[in-house]
Amino acid sequence: MPFPPVVRLALEDALALLLPVECAGCDGPDTALCDDCRGALAPAPTLRMHDGVPVWSGLPFEGVPARVLRALKEEGRTGLAPALAPALAAAVRALDDDALLVPLPTSRASMRRRGYRVVDLVALRGGLRLTRLLSPARATADQRGLGVDERARNVAGSLRARGGAGARVIVLDDVVTTGATLAEAVRALRHAGAEIAGCATIAATARHNARGRRRRVNP
Repeated sequence: MPFPPVVRLALEDALALLLPVECAGCDGPDTALCDDCRGALAPAPTLRMHDGVPVWSGLPFEGVPARVLRALKEEGRTGLAPALAPALAAAVRALDDDALLVPLPTSRASMRRRGYRVVDLVALRGGLRLTRLLSPARATADQRGLGVDERARNVAGSLRARGGAGARVIVLDDVVTTGATLAEAVRALRHAGAEIAGCATIAATARHNARGRRRRVNP
């Protein structure tokens, strides 16, 4: 009998403590995350405006933060989620603590591969309560390797929102690059009658920061 997702993730976190590990940020031995790399995950929120919508990101997607987030996303190291949670929480606080937190949905292929939703896991490890209003309306191609216009076309019309009419919401994602997926989520939620307070992500790529107006605040 398969374990429920919450139980399975708890078992994976416990197992990670028993097996030899390397630091996700620097490959140092015998620790999942060394003190120096943990310090590199201290929130440093930045702001970008995307079509009039504020997008706050807790960390730059480079160096240690990028390596740790990739380890969580691609290597199944779920025990790293609590270390990334403060960055997402800081991005949320920059917007509106009272708004509903709506995560972007995970594709079926990604869910089968990982067994968990990355942004949901980080949010829950940080004590954030989620409201799932978004679901896929159609399949999309992998965004990696696509240009700005290609990304926008790839995700256009790919999401639907159910419920949330009249609610004030914040859209959550793990990493923002061009903002195309967040823009599609905003479109779907507005079509359902929600008010958008903004978007919050764990990290933002250098390309994202270079293209957008950036402002840093203390977390």
